[in-house]
Amino acid sequence: MSTPKDPVDAIIGQWATVRPDLDTAAMEVFGRIFRIARAMGDRMEKAYARYGISRGEFDVLATLRRSDAPYALSPRQLSATLMLTTGGMTGRLDKLERAGLLRRSPDPHDRRGLQVTLTDEGLRLIDEAVGAGLAVQTEALSALDEDQAGQLAGLLRELLAGATD
Repeated sequence: MSTPKDPVDAIIGQWATVRPDLDTAAMEVFGRIFRIARAMGDRMEKAYARYGISRGEFDVLATLRRSDAPYALSPRQLSATLMLTTGGMTGRLDKLERAGLLRRSPDPHDRRGLQVTLTDEGLRLIDEAVGAGLAVQTEALSALDEDQAGQLAGLLRELLAGATD
């Protein structure tokens, strides 16, 4: 059974017509990665919207959740983990605090600093939202069998390592 042609195939075909001298193998890979990322980003946004949060807000809550009890980090630690400016982080924290999903308090270890902590409601919400997001990802990955999914994960790990060196 052959896989049907996709929009990337059409783009590659157009380049082959107008610039047959180009090696478009990389474009075939990254064109698909970019399209998958966009499609999955949209699906994840919909999954998290049911919980009243965006993907960016999910990332903040998930980072706090992964930090384990007491689910607390400084705004600086959050910014570094999420690769966000402090200004971008402040906006997300403001919204999540207004929603009662986290609280900011003085850092007990640094009187000049703040600590961001998940509330009980934030913990409940992120535990539900992460399950919903994983269900969306698992459903999309079901196009591959288990061996293919494992092989793809390994290949992408290698590609990511090579792209970030």
